[in-house]
Amino acid sequence: MPTVTVNGKSIEATPETRLVLAIEEAGINIGHRCGGKARCTTCRVEFVSGEPDSMTEAEYAKLKEKGLLGKARLSCQILASHDMEVRALMTLEGEGWTDTGPAPEPDVEPDAAWYPLNELREREGQLEPGEDIE
Repeated sequence: MPTVTVNGKSIEATPETRLVLAIEEAGINIGHRCGGKARCTTCRVEFVSGEPDSMTEAEYAKLKEKGLLGKARLSCQILASHDMEVRALMTLEGEGWTDTGPAPEPDVEPDAAWYPLNELREREGQLEPGEDIE
């Protein structure tokens, strides 16, 4: 089973577990103010290691909209499919919320299809077909 390390705490997770839920299982009160639907960015994480090389269209669109593309990832849109280490960037304690938000569903919402980042950028016309990102 994959090992997920968040803020220095490690747990084993099944490969189909959403990263946001694995982070909570590790005892970290990460935000998910939209309920894990990629409508906010309170579940954002910074990867130390093991960052996936693909993302959902919903994650790509939200990170781009907020100017966070290439700086953070949305843990609600990632599966704990392999070993990874992250830092939770917005937590209950750090933000002063009264709760972390509605509980995310076990399955990724809204669209559980992942695409290589290059393909998402090509669709937007930001890259020529076959061109590589940095």
